Amino acid sequence: MSIQQLNELYMNIYHQLRFTYQDKLTHQAVRILQTIRMEEKVHVSRIAAALGVSHNTASEHVKRLIQKGYILKQRDAADERKVYLQLTERGTTTVKQHTELDEGKLAVVMQSLSLEDQETIQAGFRLLEKQARKCFSS
Repeated sequence: MSIQQLNELYMNIYHQLRFTYQDKLTHQAVRILQTIRMEEKVHVSRIAAALGVSHNTASEHVKRLIQKGYILKQRDAADERKVYLQLTERGTTTVKQHTELDEGKLAVVMQSLSLEDQETIQAGFRLLEKQARKCFSS
């Protein structure tokens, strides 16, 4: 299977099984929420690096997401000079809707498959995730 075919399959799967978005966000806003969700103790400087933008630009994006109730700032208990970003409940729900498959739709599809096919899909996803981490984790 070619890379192009794999991407086409992924796009079609995501299109069919995605959530219906409740919140309209920019791609950068979703990536900020995703970075906070996937990593521990995220600073604005990490957001800047993840987006490839200046610290000031990242700070402005973060400020807007705080105002909209998606994230909040949390001071480090051991060193109050350090400020981490944390998702609110709204932020957690929103990033899930913008980056994951709809669990209800996915359950319908998985239940329509044989147990063997379900295990094959899970094994394939595990392998792809493992190799992606091996190739691209810093």
